Amino acid sequence: MIAALLPLWSSPALADEKEAETCLRTKVWDGYADGWGVRTMTSSTIPGGKTRNYLVTLYAGNEYRIQTCADDKVKNLDVLVYDTHGNVLARDMAPAGGPESDDREPMVPFKPPTTGTYYIVLYVRESKLSDSDGAVAMAVVYR
Repeated sequence: MIAALLPLWSSPALADEKEAETCLRTKVWDGYADGWGVRTMTSSTIPGGKTRNYLVTLYAGNEYRIQTCADDKVKNLDVLVYDTHGNVLARDMAPAGGPESDDREPMVPFKPPTTGTYYIVLYVRESKLSDSDGAVAMAVVYR
């Protein structure tokens, strides 16, 4: 009797870090041909409506890109770069300079005004399922 009920129960969809990492590795690999190197690369799961914050040291004179990929459970991922005073210095933008993008693979170009500590914030603005975490991979590349 209990076995007959099991198919009726559903468990939350699991985040797929491998999907996010594979997407990101492709982007990073493609950048090597254009002279980009990897500063850092990581992946994590983030619940919808939540953030994951990363503290990085970036150097004036370098050009950076914060590249991201999310699994198919994420509908909209935002990326922001903050200074240590809480000012937003860069964020993913929609084409034509509109508000932030509405996708799951945003990229943010950034040239730090000074060498120092910066916060990179990944924000899962919208998930496809309300009860699932999304997998997100992020790389900071430079040249």
